[in-house]
Amino acid sequence: MTVEAVEALANEDIGRRRKPSPSRRFASGPSLSLRERGLVIGLIAFLSFEVVVLTLDALFPPDLSRGQRSSPVVLDRRGAWLRALPVENGRWRIRADLKRTDPAFLRRLVAIEDARFWRHGGVDPLAVVRAGGSAALRGRIVSGASTLSMQTARLLEPRPRTLGAKLIEMIRAVQLEARYSKREILALYLTLAPYGGNLEGVRAASLSYFGHEPETLTLGEQALLIALPQAPEARRPDRRPSAARDARRLVLQRMVAAGLATRAEAAEADAEPLPGRAPFPALAWHAAGELARAAPTGQATVVSTLDATLQSRLEPLAAAYAREQGAEATAAIMVVEIRGRGVRALVGSGGLTRPGGWIDMTRALRSPGSALKPFIYAFAFDDGIAAPDTEMQDVATRFNDYQPEDFDRVFRGKVTAREALSHSLNVPAVAMMERIGPASFLARMESAGVDLHLPDARTRAPGLALALGGEGITLRDVAVLYCALGDEGIARPLAWTEADAARRERGRGARLVRPAAARQVLDILRDAPAPKGRIPGALTLGGPGMAYKTGTSYGFRDAVAAGVVGGYVIVVWTGRADGGARGGFTGREAALPMLFDAADILAAPRAAPPPIAPRGAPGALTALERPDRGPNLIFPPDGATVQVEAFGPASRGLVLAAGGEGLRWYVEGQPLAPDPVSGRTIWRPAAAGFYALTVVDAQGREARAKVRIKG
Repeated sequence: MTVEAVEALANEDIGRRRKPSPSRRFASGPSLSLRERGLVIGLIAFLSFEVVVLTLDALFPPDLSRGQRSSPVVLDRRGAWLRALPVENGRWRIRADLKRTDPAFLRRLVAIEDARFWRHGGVDPLAVVRAGGSAALRGRIVSGASTLSMQTARLLEPRPRTLGAKLIEMIRAVQLEARYSKREILALYLTLAPYGGNLEGVRAASLSYFGHEPETLTLGEQALLIALPQAPEARRPDRRPSAARDARRLVLQRMVAAGLATRAEAAEADAEPLPGRAPFPALAWHAAGELARAAPTGQATVVSTLDATLQSRLEPLAAAYAREQGAEATAAIMVVEIRGRGVRALVGSGGLTRPGGWIDMTRALRSPGSALKPFIYAFAFDDGIAAPDTEMQDVATRFNDYQPEDFDRVFRGKVTAREALSHSLNVPAVAMMERIGPASFLARMESAGVDLHLPDARTRAPGLALALGGEGITLRDVAVLYCALGDEGIARPLAWTEADAARRERGRGARLVRPAAARQVLDILRDAPAPKGRIPGALTLGGPGMAYKTGTSYGFRDAVAAGVVGGYVIVVWTGRADGGARGGFTGREAALPMLFDAADILAAPRAAPPPIAPRGAPGALTALERPDRGPNLIFPPDGATVQVEAFGPASRGLVLAAGGEGLRWYVEGQPLAPDPVSGRTIWRPAAAGFYALTVVDAQGREARAKVRIKG
């Protein structure tokens, strides 16, 4: 081998040893430039900072509890304010609803308080620089740098006005911006902003000072609402009107300078009188309070099914009946629209000043007395056990160890099911319950969503006493059952908001009885004897034709009446909130007149025409009265008070009724001519007052009545 060959082999070996292996080349990688190393270090530092910030944010979140301790407003179905709840220390912190707040007010508020609110992230750097520069030049604070987000943070966590507190507000403002949208932050500010005294939130201030929601505000009202939160006690219009007027004028000047109002508009707003302060509405105290407490956190408004006009008329009615029935008595009324099951009115007591007035008696378990008898017969008709004209025996009967008696302790012998229900006879109802079976009755109620509470339910099976009120039930469940009668036998839960009512109307519901059975029971209840001083609906032209039933519990503790009229169900109750016994207050005497008064207030149209099918006459009426007794005046009875819709010849009038032949009618001695079309005698009173009516038959015999006509 030559010297050149040896040198070539040596050089090749040296080159092979210097060349790095693939694994070593991968491990070492290409070298980074100084700029690239800086970017990597910066990215790592930024990520570390983000981790630290997120960790601190998670460990020290803003305290939002004060904003959550605010009350929604419960409105009636048409938007009228019913009630809101005070929070701690009796403060009215009403949750703001931007959808129900004047958009012009929101624009002006943001423009004056925080012009770059929609663009910054909680802290406005330009405002901070401007405020710092002004303070450095003048040696004192001239303008603040607080954004609406920072003000909201301060309202959530009040602190003394120090530099350290300001820094915390900035941090909290950034945290709020990370959690909420701009509109949510604005709503939170308008919920917490103080407006003097115990008023917090723009809705509380607007209602208390101006008497209306902030949906529409005058320019002067807007300026006052913008000025008040900066110094709420010093500028209260009800206590410091001069300071309030000056603050409002200053805001109006800023509006003009910012192009938010003209000088003429500002001058007109400056001339507006300053408001005082009014109390908050408290209609439907029990129901509205219940809805406010049940509202989800953050919901600002609850649109209920209640009708404020109807509610405001029924509350005095319940209070009047409670007063009439004694110092310990109270009363309750419910009105439910059958379609959709919307609760249109709920009076939970006879007034907050009555004993137990704070208790919602529509939720209390009370005995219904005989008020559930219609459903015994409805089940029997539905099952083919009986029909309305099925004969039954109302005689002394012992059912094993149970022997019921009729309320008046008088037995009537052979009666039909129609008569037994219409007159609320006890023995036939118990006999019908025995055929149905108490357990079956209870199960059918439960299938409709109605809870009947029995004494000793864990140890004893349901007994026949269910027929006469030996169970506890709420007035709300009574309303559910009577709504089912009025809705072809379909039971649905009650609806408390308009959204729920729409869902109830579309929903299927639970079948309680078939439509035929429900209609048969309602027809019977329409023929129930009218209360004293009232007239049957069939005898009044365009009358409501109410189907109703009363109930009286043992010891006269509960007086109940329920009616179906004109597409509505009305349930009323009187008694003592503590369940104490009362002497002589029956459902017919203590509750039924209130039911009729509530129906008059409701002014519901007729639910259905009366049945025209012929019926078998009860045994006591198989023969007519002997004609030598003279005319039998039926309507209006002597001493009655009759309410009419209108007076004069154009009114509907009252159809006069009497038994006899060749009848002639006189009012205050003046004859009334029969209607040429119908042949009936219709009296159209000219005005309210007392009138003497006389009816004379063909033989000259007469009957008289003195009646009072009300408008």
